[in-house]
Amino acid sequence: MTQDPSLADAVAALRAGGVIAYPTEAVWGLGCDPDDATALTRLLVLKRRDPAKGVILVAADLEQLAPWLEGLDDARRQALAEPRDTPTTWLVPDNGRSLPLVRGEHDRVALRVSDHPLVAALCRAFGGPIVSTSANRAGEPSAMSADEIRAIFGDGQDDELDAVLDGPLGGHDRPSTIRDLVTGRVLRD
Repeated sequence: MTQDPSLADAVAALRAGGVIAYPTEAVWGLGCDPDDATALTRLLVLKRRDPAKGVILVAADLEQLAPWLEGLDDARRQALAEPRDTPTTWLVPDNGRSLPLVRGEHDRVALRVSDHPLVAALCRAFGGPIVSTSANRAGEPSAMSADEIRAIFGDGQDDELDAVLDGPLGGHDRPSTIRDLVTGRVLRD
């Protein structure tokens, strides 16, 4: 694991099929390339997450999510574009763009545009969305700092992560709201 790599180092790790940790709006996240099945599998194994649950994709802007939004009508696209007071993850009908490990057993894919400057910069430098799932082992509390990341995932020869991109959390006190784009139903507030 590279200690506090630059943004370029974190992007290089993502492009090489690595798994990274980075701060998000409320908690630390684990990420990888959502189009790399090997990286996705590795992330789920180290997190001990049930693959049926799926993961969230986070992006710098809606344009980066365009391939996942194909087939949506204008009203639904407008709902995605409306500003929100809190980070919102949208469950969008899967149009066949996502790998099965991204959506899990669901017929929707979870998408979020992040207003966290470091997350947005990471996605821009990577050139598209990345996986964003809480940095923890399944059932355990989410990491809230780089030090907690290192305590959970290692700080030596046998590290499980390829990079830890250190920075501040985004100032929100809880993870994103999850809302179904089609029904409007809130699944996590």
